[in-house]
Amino acid sequence: MSGSIAQGTGRTRGNAHILHFLVRLPRSMEDVWPAVATPEGLGAWCTAVEVLQPRLDGVVVLRELGSGRVTAWDVDRVAEYSLEGGGRIRFHLERDGDAASVLRFTREFRGEAESESGWRTRFERLIEYIGRHS
Repeated sequence: MSGSIAQGTGRTRGNAHILHFLVRLPRSMEDVWPAVATPEGLGAWCTAVEVLQPRLDGVVVLRELGSGRVTAWDVDRVAEYSLEGGGRIRFHLERDGDAASVLRFTREFRGEAESESGWRTRFERLIEYIGRHS
């Protein structure tokens, strides 16, 4: 079984952007969680992590995306990082049968620095990563 990336959707209002993706992953939520909630996991497919305090209101520094705070933390389910300048990254995992999961991803940002295709590439790397490490 392999993963799949549903079509991402985006909304723009002025220079504020919101991207949503639905990613089906061939591993359980517990197996996927380290890929979205640890420095090693995020660094392997998303961006290098300089600091990540794994708790509500912990500090987070994501090299290519910015620094800020952990604004939601529900172990094995939700990790949300709010970044300076109004940015936000939210990973929400849900069960998909006994051995798979679905990642509902939201990215809010300002400016033109990111794209749907860039995140699609990241999610392709995530699917490869969890296939090798779970």
